[in-house]
Amino acid sequence: MPRFSIIVPSHGVAGRLSQALDSVLAQSFGDFELIAVCDAPDAPAADVAADHAGRDSRVAPVHSPPSAGPGGARNAGMRVATGAYLLFLDGDDVLVPGALTALAARLDETGDVDVLYFEHERTPWWEGEPTNPAGPLLAKSPAHAFSPAEAPHLTGVRLPAWSATYRRSFVTGRGLAFPDGHYTALGWGGLVTVAAERIAVLRRVVVRHLLRRQGSRLNLPGEHQLDLLDQTERVLVRAAEQGLSAERSAPLFEQLFGTVLKTAAHPERVPARRRRAFFRRAGRLYRRHRPDGFRAPGGSLGVQHRLLATGAYTAFRTLRGANQAAVRAARSLPRAQGLRTRLAYQWHLRRPLDENLVVYCAYWGRGYACNPAALHAKARELAPHLRAVFLVEPGQAHAMPEGIDYAVIGSRRYWKVLARAKYLVNNANFAEGVVKRPGSVHLQTQHGTPLKTMGCDQSTYPVVAAATGSFTKLLNRVDRWDYNLCSNRHSTEMWERAFPGAYEALEYGYPRNDVYCTARADDVARIRRELGVPEGSTAVLYAPTHRDHHTGFATDLDLEAFCEAAGEDVVVLLRAHYFYDRGGRRSSGRIIDVTAHRSSEEVCLAADALVTDYSSIMFDYANLDRPIVVYADDWEIYRETRGVYFDLIEAPPGPVARTPQELARIFRDGSYAGAGSAALRAAFRERFCQFDDGRAAERVVRRVFLGEPPEGVPPVIPLAERVPAPAAALLVRS
Repeated sequence: MPRFSIIVPSHGVAGRLSQALDSVLAQSFGDFELIAVCDAPDAPAADVAADHAGRDSRVAPVHSPPSAGPGGARNAGMRVATGAYLLFLDGDDVLVPGALTALAARLDETGDVDVLYFEHERTPWWEGEPTNPAGPLLAKSPAHAFSPAEAPHLTGVRLPAWSATYRRSFVTGRGLAFPDGHYTALGWGGLVTVAAERIAVLRRVVVRHLLRRQGSRLNLPGEHQLDLLDQTERVLVRAAEQGLSAERSAPLFEQLFGTVLKTAAHPERVPARRRRAFFRRAGRLYRRHRPDGFRAPGGSLGVQHRLLATGAYTAFRTLRGANQAAVRAARSLPRAQGLRTRLAYQWHLRRPLDENLVVYCAYWGRGYACNPAALHAKARELAPHLRAVFLVEPGQAHAMPEGIDYAVIGSRRYWKVLARAKYLVNNANFAEGVVKRPGSVHLQTQHGTPLKTMGCDQSTYPVVAAATGSFTKLLNRVDRWDYNLCSNRHSTEMWERAFPGAYEALEYGYPRNDVYCTARADDVARIRRELGVPEGSTAVLYAPTHRDHHTGFATDLDLEAFCEAAGEDVVVLLRAHYFYDRGGRRSSGRIIDVTAHRSSEEVCLAADALVTDYSSIMFDYANLDRPIVVYADDWEIYRETRGVYFDLIEAPPGPVARTPQELARIFRDGSYAGAGSAALRAAFRERFCQFDDGRAAERVVRRVFLGEPPEGVPPVIPLAERVPAPAAALLVRS
């Protein structure tokens, strides 16, 4: 019996079904069966499913007519499933890398729970930032396996069916199935909640859900909206039959009628001739099933509850009209989320700028890192009158060092500091709705020297352009920049092409790279101890870049085999691209996973040599004047799909290997650190290490924050006069 039965309905998504199935088959955890549910044997999706089944025996196509809907398709999959746990995946969604491994590990911890809820990511089809709506809900739940009474807010009503895995014996033993009609996931979630006795949560994204351009049918007008009341009644009747306590039934009741009132508040969804009847039937259900002692929520929603309870449709319609008028008025305001937040942001924009406030953000809110962190540290020294607030995404507050003030992205304080700050510093871009105020100063620090195409230069590469979104909106964000930071002349020229704008280019170097000239021998030794690098070993940093044509982190390089072939003293520091930093570790044997380490600069200081493919880390590491080897096993594919600004194979920072055998040989025979390697590295450093001399942060702080004239900032130290931080190998020889 497989551990998981993964059921994938495919109606209307044949064009994306391959991506969904591939995301499952690429999982490192392989104990599963994959049930692709197609409309009919001759349907377009059936060909895709049959092709996958021919290549992998774990794929089993089944059929369900379109008239059965998504619920019927899932039921068809459940009827043939044999796995211990059921997992649903829409045909245009994907499992994130490592999803099944994480689910299996969590189930090993919790034991045989009836339901394991997990986080999911909603990704806009073209423009916008992904969201994790389940994260805040699951964060309120116990860390251990628990009974539903311990977390009555976790009803399943607010979570899609594909945001949980279900024990199959529990489902079949309780006779659970997806109800007929629309809103079938709501009915399923409610019925599962009523029946479950032991549940758990996994605080990790498992499914990446693609929001369709045409939207959900549940948001469209039509008679099918009346099915919502059928599903609501079905769940409430089952709860009454089970004798659910008031403590458990109250949150279930509130969440069900929250959905009902949301639909009633959108008059275009329910046909005009049915709106009054819809409201009255909902009111009867409300009065019949309201739990003893139930207290309606506060605010406007509470008013709607009371109007529904009394059947006051005319008053409800009046309130609905007033709310819609307020929403229309708010559309002209900046795009902070939520009406109150928008109004508050608009009010703060009218207040004076806070001349001593600096807002920093790194990597879309991942924490205290990169150039913003280095600038903040130097500003505390040279401009102590400035107050700093870092922006962090929800769930990343732990990434902030003690004593560093922060605001959570999307919160009211987030919008307040963005409205009031004199200085705004980012290594990516601020949100679309952020207003560039007169007198404010926006500093774009970037986060690497570009080898791959960036910005508008990506428009001719379809894979990358699709992920970039609106280039018009990108240029609107560029128009907010006052300064753009460059680490070399190559970057200055490429940024001008990629991000055309009226900003001033600051050829001051990257502040994050200052440490490569200021760190001492004891700093290097300390970092190696903290990372667990064995004393006397040669630490090789392996840092591959992101592939736009891949759905997750993958490398064909067997690192354990590389260590064996390269030499008995070689250990590998593995640092995957930050897109794949999920907080876990992949360490084993002579492989030390440093992906989650907060500072890439410290990892570089610990390494005796670098192996990378096309990552911009090579430009930063070159400042240390230590050996670099390029492992370019798919250079032609990368160049064609992503586009590059120069031929790395013709002008590399060191030896180039195209196969694992070549890579191992370069280390085994010592040529990675030989004279030929040094000559290539010297030419590379002349071209790309122009301004990284250890004083970049000081130059930026003096020019941007303190307003000193360009001629007053410290000049760049010539490359020949710089003394990089010593490598551990040199320390041992000394």
